[in-house]
Amino acid sequence: MTLTELRYVVTLARERHFGRAAERCHVSQPTLSVAVKKLEDELGIPLFERSKNSIRVTETGKRIIEQSQRVLDQVGLIRDMAQDGKNQLNAPLKVGAIYTIGPYLFPHLLPELRRGAPDMPLYIEENYTATLRQKLRQSELDAIIIALPFEEPEVVTLPLYDEPFVVLLPGGHPLARHESLTAEQLAKEQLLLLGPGHCFRDQVLESCPPLVEAVSRSSATEKGPSLVTEGSSLETIRHMVASGLGITVLPMSAATAMQYDEDILAVRPFVAPVPYRTVALAWRVTFPRPKAIDVLSLAASQCRVMDKAKLEKPAATAS
Repeated sequence: MTLTELRYVVTLARERHFGRAAERCHVSQPTLSVAVKKLEDELGIPLFERSKNSIRVTETGKRIIEQSQRVLDQVGLIRDMAQDGKNQLNAPLKVGAIYTIGPYLFPHLLPELRRGAPDMPLYIEENYTATLRQKLRQSELDAIIIALPFEEPEVVTLPLYDEPFVVLLPGGHPLARHESLTAEQLAKEQLLLLGPGHCFRDQVLESCPPLVEAVSRSSATEKGPSLVTEGSSLETIRHMVASGLGITVLPMSAATAMQYDEDILAVRPFVAPVPYRTVALAWRVTFPRPKAIDVLSLAASQCRVMDKAKLEKPAATAS
């Protein structure tokens, strides 16, 4: 059993295709196939179920491949330890963030990282939590920025900051006359939300129970406000609100990402207790560059996308 063989089976499990796996490993397909078969013969069990059109990892193979990934991570750590004095901030860092955080955090995070680690190249990606979770587990990403709760075996999470939710309204909307709003007030309005399956939608409904009742009521009957759930992104929803199609709940960073005149868009805080989400950094326990994680977490904590001054900006009072 060799590290090369372990790398081959981990890559094959990820790609589910001998040709693509061989390309990723920079070897010929026969070379990879022979090495995988040799490891299976040595172990005495098949790691993959093969057919003409597909490759599937066996149940025992899944456990062996997960352990192989841990071994490869540890090898990376050993190499770093063996090179005394190696600068952990020179190698590229691959960072992912969920769609409702990345567009608002990355423009602030990148300058902070350049100041803290000017020689560290950065690769960034935005994706869904489930996809980022998988890529982190498979070492395709070094760290991910997500919203809690988030649990994954052998992954460390570090809370970075709490971000409040706010209400976004079209300019001139009757609710804009209030300094702060309740979830009960929102439940009576035409509400724009992300579609089912988006974690931010779930966070909003969990923290604002009256909206859950509104969603259920809208789904069950045609009475009451029309609840729009077709927004594919927070940016789409923000523009829909600006067009007067309804109101929505956004994280503070998204609500204030672009400045509009008050007669186009109005931002109002919630009445206490204010709903919020906790943004956190997650990385594998075995990740061999703790200094890079330290710089990343410090930069993310310092930039804190939310502009609290905007949240405290006085709203128009009711007449």
